[in-house]
Amino acid sequence: MRTRKLATLLAGAALAASTTLAVGAAPASAAGPCGSSYSRVGVYAIPQSGARTGTLEVYYSSSTGKNCALAYGYGSTYGTTTWKGVSISRADGSGYDPDANYYQYYAGPVYVSAPGQCIDVSGTVVAGKVTELNNVHCG
Repeated sequence: MRTRKLATLLAGAALAASTTLAVGAAPASAAGPCGSSYSRVGVYAIPQSGARTGTLEVYYSSSTGKNCALAYGYGSTYGTTTWKGVSISRADGSGYDPDANYYQYYAGPVYVSAPGQCIDVSGTVVAGKVTELNNVHCG
């Protein structure tokens, strides 16, 4: 009986140690969806009013001068194949980078180089449900 308790205790300790090692093995700073140098600068509901179907996220990298955007499903549209789209450009319309299709989780990432400039960005999750932001994230 004492041997069985000791074996159970040792097995539990080994499992805890291996779980700790696996978790501890993760890199100190994992890369985000746009890359390791990007920081999130904006999160917006899609659409801007009414029942939310998605989330538009905007990122910026000061080391590259690029902005990045993604459109995620939200609620019942996350993990469900629906029309998802995202686009980004400089505020003057140049550098336009779109991505749209029937996706399960998200559209993007899309990128634009706009150091010291404003950007336009839009996201859609489910046709007709759109968030458009113009002349934003000026840097």
